[in-house]
Amino acid sequence: MAGETIEAGKNTTPPKGETRCPGAPTTQEIIARDKVPAPAWVRSESYEFMGDQDIPTDRYIDPAYARKEFDTLWKKTWQFACREEHIPEVGDYYVYDIGPYSFIITRVAQNEIRAHYNACLHRGTKLRASGTVGNAEEFRCSFHGWCWNVDGSHKSTTCHWDFPHVDPKKFTLPQARVERLAGFVFINMDQAAPSLAEYLGPEALAHIQAWKLEDRYVYLHVSKRLPANWKLVIEAFMEAYHVIETHPQVAVSNGDANSQYDVYGDHVDRFISTLGVLSPHLYGKHTEQDILNQFTLGDSGALGSVQRTLSGGATAREVMAQMFRGMFEKATNTDLSKVSDSELLDCFSYTVFPNTFLFPGISLPMVYRFRPDRFDHRKCLYEVLFLRPVPLDGQRPAPAEPIELRDDQSFTEAAGMDQGFGVILDQDTDNLRLQQEGIEASAKRGLTLGNYQEIRVRHFERTVDQYLGQKS
Repeated sequence: MAGETIEAGKNTTPPKGETRCPGAPTTQEIIARDKVPAPAWVRSESYEFMGDQDIPTDRYIDPAYARKEFDTLWKKTWQFACREEHIPEVGDYYVYDIGPYSFIITRVAQNEIRAHYNACLHRGTKLRASGTVGNAEEFRCSFHGWCWNVDGSHKSTTCHWDFPHVDPKKFTLPQARVERLAGFVFINMDQAAPSLAEYLGPEALAHIQAWKLEDRYVYLHVSKRLPANWKLVIEAFMEAYHVIETHPQVAVSNGDANSQYDVYGDHVDRFISTLGVLSPHLYGKHTEQDILNQFTLGDSGALGSVQRTLSGGATAREVMAQMFRGMFEKATNTDLSKVSDSELLDCFSYTVFPNTFLFPGISLPMVYRFRPDRFDHRKCLYEVLFLRPVPLDGQRPAPAEPIELRDDQSFTEAAGMDQGFGVILDQDTDNLRLQQEGIEASAKRGLTLGNYQEIRVRHFERTVDQYLGQKS
């Protein structure tokens, strides 16, 4: 039985949280065999057992719980609002909404970005519509014409003679805090919050800085509303435990059950799921050639219809690393000779609490963002942004315009979406309506989690509890 060892004829159970997939190499053992070695941030481990009690389900189904999140969690956390490339010039702006709150993220100087609360100080009208981007010399209210400079200072009052009680020097647009990291613009409504560096912690910060994501650009941006609470949606992407059932087509080349899970402080966690290796669920059923074939044959193959045969004792993972290196160098016009096999192949997923996932690998260079629907706690907005390295000539392409899918559309219908990956996203999100409705119908008022493979879910909900002032 998994989780038990035999010693001197007796069954002994390892301490809670220490059990790993029996008979399978660990993620670190797989990566250690690679020809181009992985950097330190890949080779580290940071797991912590956090208990095994159920997670109460009221947090997913109670509208009062969602209102409390807006009043506490969302007002005190660092959130990815946009990329710097979305606002490259002075006067460029990007409207970021989270629930009832709205901000105009504005570049007010070459090296200064501000986040203005998006509301006129006269009678509250939004100064810029939600979902808009552009360039402005001023922010003028469409209702009565009150006007602010792009730095937030008050510019003019219509019929100023009727407002002797308004001091223009005191009528500056309120601001949220802004910090920049790796090409991302983060905001926080809490003026007393820790810095972004303190929030992330030294180890996670060092990982993010090592990726040089500031040297990438958004080449595809797809969004879709999903029929589930935002936390359920986030948690659907936090583990590889679901791969064998939800994505059986990729299990032949995904080390799902021996993926690695790590936590860093309160606000960051990750998994590393190795590719180019067989799922432990399928040991004895497939060969190394089968693993390679999945990526090189047929319409669903990641490399298209390319025939490759293993020889000389080479492994599928080794050959795939070589192929990926050449393919991505050609596709992106970049030099990847010093990038490790693991960074080329493996899925690295980092959660930056509360609503951002960073995928720094080369084969899956993505960002996920999740935002609750302010009017319906049973729905949320899911966005995926795909990143590519800036070409060697240094010319940064403009970020892709967002593609907004209808609720009934497949991710495969988004122009530019890899069809195989679009199917995977459909499989992930098709489960969510069933989960939301199942939790509401269930007589069991808690979710039971695995000690290791679902530690990111427990870690995430523990931090939610901390912001809402609840016991974990």
